[in-house]
Amino acid sequence: MKDVKLANPAPLGLLGFGLTTILLNLHNLGLIPLSMVIVGMGIAFGGFAQIVAGILEFKQGNTFGGTAFTAYGAFWFSLVIIWYFPKAINAADLTSMGFYLLLWGLFTAFMFIGTLKHSRSTQVIFGSLAILFFLLALGDFTGITIITRIAGAVGVFTGFSAFYGAMGQIINGEFNKKIFPL
Repeated sequence: MKDVKLANPAPLGLLGFGLTTILLNLHNLGLIPLSMVIVGMGIAFGGFAQIVAGILEFKQGNTFGGTAFTAYGAFWFSLVIIWYFPKAINAADLTSMGFYLLLWGLFTAFMFIGTLKHSRSTQVIFGSLAILFFLLALGDFTGITIITRIAGAVGVFTGFSAFYGAMGQIINGEFNKKIFPL
């Protein structure tokens, strides 16, 4: 039986994460409103595409990648539910959102520890993402808008870091050599 080469699902997951993160954090910076552009991207690319990438990572035996992409895909679905189904129980208040973001920050900080065995690119993505979640939580806990704006700048950086990581993997793989250092 011939060995079948499986494609790398990580670029898809990183693109879903990165592009959606950029859009949301342009909102956190105060540059664009929270609109269906962010919600649609969050559901389709941030949620669905990352979960698909996560399942494919699990299938290839990559627990870290599978957990990361599936969890962050679920994050996007849960965030959209929080935004658009507030009348089902009670709308999320800033304290509840602060704890929600704090828990994601803790998860991400522990995932960052796992990146210490990965590329520098992956370390930058997870390190900046942990900082982003903690800043967003602090912004919600305190209600200080400038903290959320700073988080937005960190988030745009995080998103572009993931975009770079995805494109680096794709282009390096296509040329079968290191063109973009990761």
